[in-house]
Amino acid sequence: MSAVPEAPDLSLVIPVYDERENLEPLVEELLQVLAAIGRSCEILLVDDGSADGSGEKIAELARTRPGVRGLHFRANRGQSAAFDAGFKAARGEIVVTLDADLQNDPQDIPVLLAALEGGADAAVGYRRLRQDSWLRRVSSRIANAVRNRLSGDDIIDTGCSLKAFRRRSLAGIKLYTGLHRFLPTLLKIEGARVVQVPVRHRERRAGQSKYGVWNRVFRAFADLLVVRWMKKRQLGYEVIRHEP
Repeated sequence: MSAVPEAPDLSLVIPVYDERENLEPLVEELLQVLAAIGRSCEILLVDDGSADGSGEKIAELARTRPGVRGLHFRANRGQSAAFDAGFKAARGEIVVTLDADLQNDPQDIPVLLAALEGGADAAVGYRRLRQDSWLRRVSSRIANAVRNRLSGDDIIDTGCSLKAFRRRSLAGIKLYTGLHRFLPTLLKIEGARVVQVPVRHRERRAGQSKYGVWNRVFRAFADLLVVRWMKKRQLGYEVIRHEP
């Protein structure tokens, strides 16, 4: 019988949808950063039903690069599903999420890990000097303000995928389509401590963005109402005495 591989310290969960050209440079950059950290790691590339050959590229990287694992969906199910599958497959005590488009900077991963070492359950990035169009920046700022007003939260940048979590804090979270954007709020509902960390943002080098300004407005607002309902309906009791 073959030995069961030892669980790594860190698991990186990366949803992938039609990002073939970005995958190899992303993995190479991640491997350099992870080697400098000096902790055991795995890179989970979750192929969300790509049609551009990303799945084949992930399989190649899993064969040729240390610590790379591939998960493949039969069809496109969305980013929330990809994160959920990655969380369930992750073996590390700490789970780091980021996008596959190279706009998140892997050099910020140690910053998130340092924030966790301060006692937080989750460290979530917010993008400084965003390398996006002015329309995308303004619409994002407005959307974040509306989300925080209606949800009663203070998350600066819900759209930033660069985050780090203690895996145990994710165990009680059940994701539905679209709710990955509200992970920090969902964790807070469960009593987790969440801190926010400024991170860098880079221009897209290859491929095309999957999100426009308008293609998720109404769905995101509906998701927001669900989270608002969850916060208002949480039980919130406190046991002050338990008789034997």
